[in-house]
Amino acid sequence: MDSATILHADLDAFYASVEQLLDPSLRGKPIAVGGGVVLAASYEAKVFGIRSGMPGRRARELCPQLVFVGGHFSEYRRLGDAAIAVLNDFTPLVERISIDEAFADVAGCTHLFGPPAEIARAIRHRVRSELGLPISIGVARTKHLAKIASQVAKPDGLVVVDPDRELEFLHDLPVDLMWGVGPATKARLAATGVLTIGQLARTSGRSLRQLLGTAASDKLTALAWNRDPREIRTHHRANSAGAQSALGRKPAEVHVIRPALRHLADRICTRLRARDRPGRTVTVRVRFADLRAVTRSVTLDAPISATAMLAEIAEELVHTALAQNPGEKTISLLAISVSNLEEHVALQLDLPLGLADEPRRPGSGRGMARWAADRAVDRIRQRFGWDAVGYGSLALGPPRAVPDAFRELAEKEL
Repeated sequence: MDSATILHADLDAFYASVEQLLDPSLRGKPIAVGGGVVLAASYEAKVFGIRSGMPGRRARELCPQLVFVGGHFSEYRRLGDAAIAVLNDFTPLVERISIDEAFADVAGCTHLFGPPAEIARAIRHRVRSELGLPISIGVARTKHLAKIASQVAKPDGLVVVDPDRELEFLHDLPVDLMWGVGPATKARLAATGVLTIGQLARTSGRSLRQLLGTAASDKLTALAWNRDPREIRTHHRANSAGAQSALGRKPAEVHVIRPALRHLADRICTRLRARDRPGRTVTVRVRFADLRAVTRSVTLDAPISATAMLAEIAEELVHTALAQNPGEKTISLLAISVSNLEEHVALQLDLPLGLADEPRRPGSGRGMARWAADRAVDRIRQRFGWDAVGYGSLALGPPRAVPDAFRELAEKEL
């Protein structure tokens, strides 16, 4: 059996820990980053049941002494980069998966730095001493198990999974520690009595497929038996760009849907244009009040990166999803993803034939005008900042509970 050489390193309560680092008077106190909504909470706040995404009013009810801070987003980026750089000092095989977590394969450097557990301890010591931040690390034979181990290690700990005792370690853990088991999947599994990873592993494939669908059930079953062949990917380019917006509980009406989609489209298309990578496939996800979600997608004849085009196409898809679920009157989340990205696309000009979809064709006169307007917006933002210019319908709307700077930290780079 292979040895455990995969590390998953995860900075603990990262955003809140940074705030406590920057302001020592906050250390040991329950704090939350945000205001109208909790963006992140310290461990002292989590004891009271406060969690990310919770309305600020509810958080204050649970913990009257809770301290809200606004957030230092440039510091999050700087310190997150510095922590990942520590991993790179030990091995070139580092796969960053978010602002505050990464995988590393140390199989090739044990002759320099010692066994994987010793390397993990050295990384934790350096991050704590050089950056002042707590970090938890899981060490295992596979990526999935290493990630679970780092969760078990929290807060500020280290867990090394013995390759001879993997299933013994894994099967007693709650099923929602698995990658891909969110609140909705957890609830479906719990309704059938599946609460632990071991119970999921022993559930018949047929029953799981009926409950979750073939792809999801087969993937989870494999992970429950620690079958995870994925390797560390140090250089991979995403072939999609997406963004989502949690809405709380809002009516499924145009005045809610349209500005949310326009804002998501603005964030996505700005990134697509910056990398010169328009996309052909548009997918939307709509989550209802009961956490059930549906997706709808369309593949276009030509790739797009214009904000207004994406917003209009996404709105049509959302309305299609709502029409097919007429009983759903409340939505809790909207998401857009653009995939099948292309590079260095030669724009095919369209003749003005009066086609119904002409405004959404990149090569039409209207399409080219929209793209030119977006590029002008991009240039202004590059020089004067994101808030210097934007769509009037968004600028005149209500303030957003989650700052865009925070959202951008979580969004995958192209």
